[in-house]
Amino acid sequence: MARLLIALAGLMGAAGVALAAAAAHGTDASRLASASAMLLFHATAILAVTALLARGLLHGGIGLIAAFGFVIGAALFAGDLTLRQYAGHQLFPMAAPSGGTLMILSWLAVTLAAAVKGK
Repeated sequence: MARLLIALAGLMGAAGVALAAAAAHGTDASRLASASAMLLFHATAILAVTALLARGLLHGGIGLIAAFGFVIGAALFAGDLTLRQYAGHQLFPMAAPSGGTLMILSWLAVTLAAAVKGK
């Protein structure tokens, strides 16, 4: 599971850098900059959660849920903004807010994974 999360984080990082470049060279590309930031930030978070899980500092099941929540949430958020930028329509109604909410819940899950493991 850890290798899958690391690979997904790598893909998210690469996509984040590509979107940052597109945002830097495009006109009115603020959506791409936001999408890039979410991908890059949460790719790093996934790597951190994976490392903390390997060290036994987080509850395993809750930590995995958090990490996969980061993957799905960032993909929904960034995918929706990127699709809006390039195709002119959304992924589905409320995709970006759903992704954002999932990322918030995943951060709370990291908190819970640390608290539960600390007992």
